[in-house]
Amino acid sequence: MTSTSMMAKQYGNLPTMHALKARVENGRYVIDEPAQLPEGAEVQLQVVDGDDLDPEERAQLHAAIEEGLDDSEADRVISAEESLAELRALRCGSK
Repeated sequence: MTSTSMMAKQYGNLPTMHALKARVENGRYVIDEPAQLPEGAEVQLQVVDGDDLDPEERAQLHAAIEEGLDDSEADRVISAEESLAELRALRCGSK
């Protein structure tokens, strides 16, 4: 079973989102990808302008990413199934 079908089984039919990149030319949005949507479908665009992290928060983020990569390389990881089971146990225990 694929991860997509597992998610659909767990969470039902959620709306699918497709990320597209566009640029502005002469005041118009230009997307350089073929549309895989029905004619007339509406899409929402969001300006990508970075994030709100200050230098300290960015350093903490980068340190956490490095720690995670080190853990992965040292095989200090658990499977997604184990992780989900732990999260479910925490959620069920907090009720």
